[in-house]
Amino acid sequence: MLASGSGTNLQALLEDPFVGPRVALVASDKPGAYALERAASRGVQTVVVEPKDFDSRPGHDAALLQALQAASTDHVLLAGYMRILTAGFVRHFEHRMLNIHPSLLPAFPGAHPVRDALAWGAKVTGVTVHLVDTNVDHGPIVVQEPVLILPDDDEESLHRRIQELEHRMYPRAARLLVEGRLKVEGRRVHVLDGGLEG
Repeated sequence: MLASGSGTNLQALLEDPFVGPRVALVASDKPGAYALERAASRGVQTVVVEPKDFDSRPGHDAALLQALQAASTDHVLLAGYMRILTAGFVRHFEHRMLNIHPSLLPAFPGAHPVRDALAWGAKVTGVTVHLVDTNVDHGPIVVQEPVLILPDDDEESLHRRIQELEHRMYPRAARLLVEGRLKVEGRRVHVLDGGLEG
């Protein structure tokens, strides 16, 4: 699992009775990330791979990959990881890496989707869980759910409602991935043997 910040989605994953016990490693690019404390408090191994220690993005990502392989990582979940991963890293985990994004992709990709949705005057935004490919916020979509934007919403209030939805959706989608229940055909992801329940 990769995280850069406070790790609220990480916490939801760690608390899930199916996903939590299967988390082998939490890696971060920032030594002060609160996500590391959340992981350590659950007895999960942590590692920091700082970009400043490497001459290039491929060098950094190679070290990150080595750390994940040392922990026998089969799947990767991005939980607020704010670095763009190299194509080589992404291809290593093709169809085995998930990201969660606080908008209904392809609308409002990038680092500030909640702010962007409000600035655009959108009436609806939401949450997307998608498989990671070599483009940013672009991979095949596993699940999406909408969130209405209320007339008096500001960035904080809207983000809070989006996060509540994220914390329910991400563990369910992660379980489908780990159970091998996601079948990818081009840009379409089919859920095998039922839906997102459970």
